[in-house]
Amino acid sequence: MILIVDDRRENILPLKKILELHRFVVDTAESGEEALRKVLTTSYSVIILDVQMPDMDGFEVANAIAGFSKARFTSIIFLSAVNTEKKFITKGYTSGGVDYLTKPVDADILVLKVKTLHKLYEQQQELRAAQDSLRKEVEVRKQAQEVLTERMQELQGVLASLPQVAFTVASNGQLEYVNEYWFRYAPSSSTFPAVYADDNVWDEWKRSLTDGGEFTREVRLKDLNTGDYRYHLLRIIPIRQQGNLTRWIGTFTDIHPQKQAAELLEREVEVRTNELRVKNAELERTNHELQQFTWVVSHDLKEPLRKIQLLNDTIKEKYLKDNPEATPYLDRTIRSSARMATLINDLLSYTQLSAPEAFHPTDLNSLLTDLLQDFEDVTAKKGAIVDVGPIPVLDVIPTRIRQVFQNLISNALKFAKENVPPVITIRAERIDTKDINGCPVPDGAYCRIVVQDNGIGFDEKFLDRIFVIFQRLHNRTNYEGTGIGLAIARKNIEKHHGIISARSRVNEGASFILVLPVKQAANESVSETR
Repeated sequence: MILIVDDRRENILPLKKILELHRFVVDTAESGEEALRKVLTTSYSVIILDVQMPDMDGFEVANAIAGFSKARFTSIIFLSAVNTEKKFITKGYTSGGVDYLTKPVDADILVLKVKTLHKLYEQQQELRAAQDSLRKEVEVRKQAQEVLTERMQELQGVLASLPQVAFTVASNGQLEYVNEYWFRYAPSSSTFPAVYADDNVWDEWKRSLTDGGEFTREVRLKDLNTGDYRYHLLRIIPIRQQGNLTRWIGTFTDIHPQKQAAELLEREVEVRTNELRVKNAELERTNHELQQFTWVVSHDLKEPLRKIQLLNDTIKEKYLKDNPEATPYLDRTIRSSARMATLINDLLSYTQLSAPEAFHPTDLNSLLTDLLQDFEDVTAKKGAIVDVGPIPVLDVIPTRIRQVFQNLISNALKFAKENVPPVITIRAERIDTKDINGCPVPDGAYCRIVVQDNGIGFDEKFLDRIFVIFQRLHNRTNYEGTGIGLAIARKNIEKHHGIISARSRVNEGASFILVLPVKQAANESVSETR
């Protein structure tokens, strides 16, 4: 903005009109006092000031303006029609004016001078704005540097307190700081520790330095005091500020004791593994010999038993038919021989479970239909009802799974309530997990089969006993059996990578729950579960 100061309005108007034609914003004042008031509130690039004015002449106004901080960059052009002598011109310059023109003024010259001074004022304003911005930026940088210095001091204090080798690296890969433990492995604060001869850790670190990623490695550092190499875990992480990598922080953690312990453990594991291989080989030989022994003994025991049973039957029929006192004793001998034969057969079946066999997709509904034909006489005699629901095709060993259902159905018929027809239901559903309480899902990986009866049941506190060989919950007088059937069932289910359990209450029947995989591992056969 341009300010024209003149006590005569007829002098102001032509100048104002000329400057406005050249797109200047022009303000006017008709006295020195009015000019000073305006300078106090408004910034002007150029003031055109008349020298001859009443009350305050132009020199006095210029001297007053020079004391205003708001106008310290404003240029003053004096205009005078009377005071054209050298001393007045000199006084104008010494009063703070940048030019002194005498009237009549050449309008073109005046406009050119105003344009030049106005442009100079704008450049000064831009320069001052740039200086202010630069000053603020310097201040911000100074504050940031102070904060960074404080943080670096804090970081170095933390690194100094660590019981590890700790260091920082500048973004260019040069070491900045190392703590006291550094000098146990490095001769100076500007060189990295010596590593084992075949370890290329520092070459790898250079690649990581370029990539800007975290670097972690196990290294062996040479202890300068002893000359020994100790295992350390090296970890160097990048530190970034506003997305720019500023430095790296690294540590060497001594893991030598753990490494030695791990190596010792590996050696011990290797020794124990070799010992176990030998023991397993011996156990397999012994198991094979035991199977052969069991087979031979079972066969040799069954032969005399058959003769005892045959001779007892012959004696009873030929010689004791008319002796009522001797017949009961001989019947007891015959029953004991039969139980011994059954026991030998069950033992033989139990020992044969260790033989490896292959899995096959099996229709269990068809298998159960065939199996129930073997129980037709018993079910007819007891009036039993067996209800079998649909069961999906499962990967099983048919002979083994048949043995499981045979034992469960046989027990359900055996432990029926007196004078109550047995009711046996068999239901199946697919579930999501290998768990007795797994959730039913249409395409589950496992199948849960429940064999439920309405028999005498048992107290669940004996649940762990019923699957143990030779364990019986009822006396032999009331219920026949060897106590091996459920043990055989559990071992067969375990061969199928499944689980078996039961739920029951006394006199409220029992439910036996089987959980089997729908699909077994491809081409897998099983040996004895240990």
